[in-house]
Amino acid sequence: MKKKLIPVLVAIALICVVALVAVVPKILDRYSYSKERVDLTEYFECEGDEARIMHQDSLLADRALVRDGAVYFQYDTVAAYMEDRFYYNESERVVKYTLPDCVETAALDTNVVVRTAPALAGDDISNEETLAHVTAFEEEGTLYLWADYVQRYCGMSYTLYGGEEPYRVQVFTEEDTVNTAIVKKAAAVRRLGGIKSPILTDVAAGDEVVVLNRMETWAEIKTKDCVTGYIEVKYLENEQEVQRTTGREYTEPVYPRIEREHKIVMAWHPVMSVDANSTLDSVTANTAGLNVISPTWFYVTGGADGVSINNISDASYVARAHEKGYEVWALAEDMTLSPDLYGILSQTAMRETLEKQLVNAALNAGVDGINIDFETVSKDCGVHFAQFLRELSILTHQNGLVLSVDNYVPEGGRGQYHLEEQGIVVDYVVLMGYDEHWAGCSEAGSVASIGFVERGIRDTIEIGVPADRIINGVPFFTRIWSTNGGEVTSSAVGMQAAKDWVNNYGVELVWDEITCQNYGELTSGGALYQVWMEDQESLQVKLNVMNTYQIAGVSAWRLGYETADIWAIIAAYGNS
Repeated sequence: MKKKLIPVLVAIALICVVALVAVVPKILDRYSYSKERVDLTEYFECEGDEARIMHQDSLLADRALVRDGAVYFQYDTVAAYMEDRFYYNESERVVKYTLPDCVETAALDTNVVVRTAPALAGDDISNEETLAHVTAFEEEGTLYLWADYVQRYCGMSYTLYGGEEPYRVQVFTEEDTVNTAIVKKAAAVRRLGGIKSPILTDVAAGDEVVVLNRMETWAEIKTKDCVTGYIEVKYLENEQEVQRTTGREYTEPVYPRIEREHKIVMAWHPVMSVDANSTLDSVTANTAGLNVISPTWFYVTGGADGVSINNISDASYVARAHEKGYEVWALAEDMTLSPDLYGILSQTAMRETLEKQLVNAALNAGVDGINIDFETVSKDCGVHFAQFLRELSILTHQNGLVLSVDNYVPEGGRGQYHLEEQGIVVDYVVLMGYDEHWAGCSEAGSVASIGFVERGIRDTIEIGVPADRIINGVPFFTRIWSTNGGEVTSSAVGMQAAKDWVNNYGVELVWDEITCQNYGELTSGGALYQVWMEDQESLQVKLNVMNTYQIAGVSAWRLGYETADIWAIIAAYGNS
């Protein structure tokens, strides 16, 4: 019996051995770690002198270049993440950076930068500096800036990694809080969480990593040399939250500001001829609390071939205004004579000529400030307009002139006015808080509803303009609307004319809580007439909102359109 059992047991044993031989490798394979490695050049999608950029802990789509050991960032990358004050003039092939008292210019493909301090009389003062590398160059239509040059003007720090592997650049621009950990022992960093995922790189015992996302058994980490992948949690220790800095001290330049300690109460005075300067006394006869008047004196004309201003200023007007206790901020505008604004502002010579003409005209007239009212700035002209304001601010501050700039409220894609930059380099940012509905509108509506006014102020503050630099413009006019057979027209009238229309036609006014205005309408001859009144009540609500946001003051368009009763509440606002 035993002899018969032995062959059976042997057969069973052989079957087990065969089964183990077949199964064990599969078991081992299932639980073994993959040794496959990822090609980092393919992973980072760059090769040669290209470098991927890790901003804080995010891998950017942007590429940098490495030339002669120097790192060069794309101009757009610099503007988006590091410093947006660099100004590139493509046609002149120069990069400019404007400091509080001078403009630094770097020509492409050179390592020489020139600092120029503008002067009204005589030659501008310039000096040169030779740098270790080319400051900027253009390649395939893309502008690149040397990283060390960018560092001169922002708190950015960077480190270059790679060489045999693809280049990576770690960039830090701000302080933040991150989770870090120490690697216990050498381990592989894998593309995904899982032992079968291919290896991106290796970390050694003692390496510090940033923990981006910690799961139960795997953690997403970033290595010091900018590789983001996954490692088993068991390899990590001393996990903690730390405050991370850029590792580089930097002091922002301080742009000077001329600031008034009191609230600004300003009104624009339309002056279309030299003779019209004589109307100062009549348009200010009923005012109270007014402390700044802005006559429309400087009319820009010309274009790429030359620029000038039609100057109708009057020194005796300034003297009379000063006697009345008003400062005079002379307005410069771009609408009446239809200048080629792009042609002027996009050329250094034309732009600087206009800047000096404006300041000289202001000084000759004895005014206290300049009010820039350029309302035709196109999107492609926006960068040149911003540079114009930077350069102009140097001259105005040198000569004790207040620089204020009129702006549409920040809605409808008007980013070309660069409000945040204005909030740094000019003294007062003036919002034209009206024309919510204007002459060309396809539907009738309020000139300045309270929601429109408040959004304009709030959004400007959120953009980055300090509240104490914002002046909000209010309308002294109302539009009377007519809708007839689908055709919408309107006429702008002063406050008294609007009241007369309401009284003459017996229109009943009702307070509208949405616009915070008295609203009235009537139907006549098949047409619907509508009016949202600008009056003492609507203005009071606007002034209350301005007080809530603690902005710098109020301005009004335009003198002569108001009723006398509004000055009492304006004066009270100025004293509040």
